[in-house]
Amino acid sequence: MSLNDKLGTDKAFDILEIMTNRLASAQSLYLRKHALNPIDWWSWCDEALSTAVKQDKPIFLSIGYSSCHWCTVMEGEAFSDLEIAEYMNANFIPIKVDREERPDIDSIYMQALQMMSGQGGWPLNAFLSPDDLVPFYAGTYFPLEERYNRPGFLQVLKAIRHYYDTEKQDLQKRKAVILESLLTSAVLQTESTAEIQDNQLLQKGWEIFTGIIAPNRQGNSFPTIPYAQMALQASRFDFSSRYDCKQICTQRGLDLALGGIFDHVAGGFHRYTVDPTWTVPHFEKMLYDNGQIVEYLANLWSAGVEQPAFETAIAKTVKWLQREMTAPNGYFYAAQDADSFITQEDVEPEEGAFYVWSFSELEKLLTSDELSELQENFTVTPNGNFENQNVLQKRNSDPLSNTLEATLEKLFAVRYGDNSSPIETFALARNNTEAKSNNWQGRIRPVTDTKMIVAWNAIMISGLARAYAVFSELEYLEMATQAAKFVLENQFVDGRFHRLNYEGKAKVLAQSEDYALFIKALLDLHQACLTADTDKPAFWLEKAVSLQEEFNDYLWSVELHGYFNTASDASQELIVRERNYIDSATPSANGIALSNLVRLTLITDNLQYLNLAEQALTAFRGVMNDATQACPSLFVALDWYRNCTLIRTQKQRINTLVCKFFPVAMFVEQSKLPQNSIGLVCQGLKCLAPAENEQQLLEQLVSSYKRG
Repeated sequence: MSLNDKLGTDKAFDILEIMTNRLASAQSLYLRKHALNPIDWWSWCDEALSTAVKQDKPIFLSIGYSSCHWCTVMEGEAFSDLEIAEYMNANFIPIKVDREERPDIDSIYMQALQMMSGQGGWPLNAFLSPDDLVPFYAGTYFPLEERYNRPGFLQVLKAIRHYYDTEKQDLQKRKAVILESLLTSAVLQTESTAEIQDNQLLQKGWEIFTGIIAPNRQGNSFPTIPYAQMALQASRFDFSSRYDCKQICTQRGLDLALGGIFDHVAGGFHRYTVDPTWTVPHFEKMLYDNGQIVEYLANLWSAGVEQPAFETAIAKTVKWLQREMTAPNGYFYAAQDADSFITQEDVEPEEGAFYVWSFSELEKLLTSDELSELQENFTVTPNGNFENQNVLQKRNSDPLSNTLEATLEKLFAVRYGDNSSPIETFALARNNTEAKSNNWQGRIRPVTDTKMIVAWNAIMISGLARAYAVFSELEYLEMATQAAKFVLENQFVDGRFHRLNYEGKAKVLAQSEDYALFIKALLDLHQACLTADTDKPAFWLEKAVSLQEEFNDYLWSVELHGYFNTASDASQELIVRERNYIDSATPSANGIALSNLVRLTLITDNLQYLNLAEQALTAFRGVMNDATQACPSLFVALDWYRNCTLIRTQKQRINTLVCKFFPVAMFVEQSKLPQNSIGLVCQGLKCLAPAENEQQLLEQLVSSYKRG
């Protein structure tokens, strides 16, 4: 029985004001969402870990994130139940972790969950032995009472505690197997010893990744941009295949830009759809998805797929970013919730309430002609496509008519308020209390997680930089540079790079994905600024080189090669130091880092970077061959290593080339060129004859980047 059931809703809200736990003072929105739970939560800290040892209590480790729907459900059910809390507090040390704050912790225990159950997801709930922090049981969502083919949470807790107290010998054996598996995985031991040439490996990866993004007829639909990017990148080769790669990559772009995963009213992409037709989304909007999709759609356009829907989706997403996701000092917020309140009296928010439309509502809002045109172009029906509501999905790739644009603006005004406009900065709901107490002009807005995460900001910076290079919209570059400058000016404390920022204060030492993705963003800005007059490219290159030095000093593995997830002085409490190579919703840290090393080699002539890239690619070759489907970003790095190309030419000529799709090429401005030449094309460590005209330069460039 929940606290509200026992005390009555009104009385519960009164008493909850003084019944907060340790998480009330946390800066993480996800942790604070659990501050009113009757569970005596700890954050991950030395005191919590030592308390578990002293009291000989197993640790209940629960990991999630603020915009996670099922995390929200479990918080409102099991974690708010008094009977469960009483048993939990007496028999376990409960620890809450925000995976967005500590992806290193999340990665270890997610891998353990996948070993035990064959699947993963959040909330991630694991039970750890207090003496060594090794997990011995794990799961995802546990319902309050037995349902969905899952045991009730209290039943699970009692069984786990009984096992911990009475089966010590079996517990030790179980932990030993799990720990050995984690350690083996960490050193990348694989069964295969087969040698495979780079071009064969690239072809194998390209075939697999193209198949992964090919249209399917079942299951959820995720953007999976790392896979789509590698498939698009490899489409330049003349590999024989059963797939029409360019067509499949184009279809992925159309599914994103036309599907219900895109917010056609206000811009921005949702996390994924729960169907294979890209119709009904899981409604949270994550910064990292939007940054990757913007970059991918810009790359498709630059590759000659000039679909109007791509340009529209990018422009609307940038407006959403500017309006709802940009802090006054320039950085980007992390995420927006899937759930929102329909009325201020609601106890729990509803999934998708902010975004969907009933047919009767549309009939009242629109004229018959407007509704008819909307139905012709979007999936709008009386019965709807999501719980009797309508998620807008575009039926075709035709440009929007002026009247259809006006209709979408009407819907925008209903959602955000009649006095709102698409270009102004809106008030945000930073928590459920603000969402329910603010006098919104339109619908009650979903909660926005306003923390700054370096890795996610970097992904968005890269997307904006690429979109600027392709479309020459100066606003895109200005937003990217403002965010990058915020990171450079605020995320270094005592000479060390930090991952998070809460209201102007840097927190948590940076992890490998922060270093790798931000160095990529700096290099992307360097390339974009070669065509702009606003910033000098050398500034961004200087910062990239400096940060790469710190990255190498603290996270490079001298013995194993590649980069550890965490710094040498920030991993003492971890049971294993991992080197992330698996792509998930975001590209892997090592995949991005190794591409960066090759790019740095090209524009600095420092071969030490190339040596590191070669060592790491050799170390990861086994998993690339044996677990190809897991690591597309490593294949992007291999493509860079194998086929990298440098073009030295004058600024005006860079303007005409940088907007094209040359996926493993870097540009350097060089005004003094050999006599009678217009540019130099270098293939890795050798240069071709100086190009004497535009046609020769382009032929050399195309030949170079296709030579693999």
